Amino acid sequence: MSVRPYLLGPDDGEAYWFLGNLCTLKAGGRHTRDRLTVAEFVNPPGFAPPLHRHQVEDEMFYLLSGTARFHCDGDTLTAGPGDFVLLPVGLAHTFVVGPDEPLRALQITTPAGFERFAAEAGVPAPHRRLPDPAPIDPAALGHAAARNGIELLGPPPAA
Repeated sequence: MSVRPYLLGPDDGEAYWFLGNLCTLKAGGRHTRDRLTVAEFVNPPGFAPPLHRHQVEDEMFYLLSGTARFHCDGDTLTAGPGDFVLLPVGLAHTFVVGPDEPLRALQITTPAGFERFAAEAGVPAPHRRLPDPAPIDPAALGHAAARNGIELLGPPPAA
């Protein structure tokens, strides 16, 4: 597989509305020889994903703006702009976005593959903004997660 250099601008990349968030893929398996995925996320204030564990990937976050409280394997990590968070493969984790502003972060997973989950569980974003609130189909999310090596373990924590 031949990989060429490229540059993406701030609004470039495949974008999905995924669990009420905006997820813009900057690099995925086809760009990195399946080594990693890089996605820019915008999460609304108070957002929290279900408690889950990745069976294949380490997951990392580099916070650009906003705050979040990460919970992983009994540890609580409070992060803000410029902070980096590592959530190792196989450990149950979640996070809660602070109440005052959206969280904007780079999410990095290694090896690649998270982009397939985002595409399957999300919908192409017609606009580069947070989606309007909408219900999430837990059965569809669970099936997409299972097909992509993510185990859902419980509900999101309370904000």
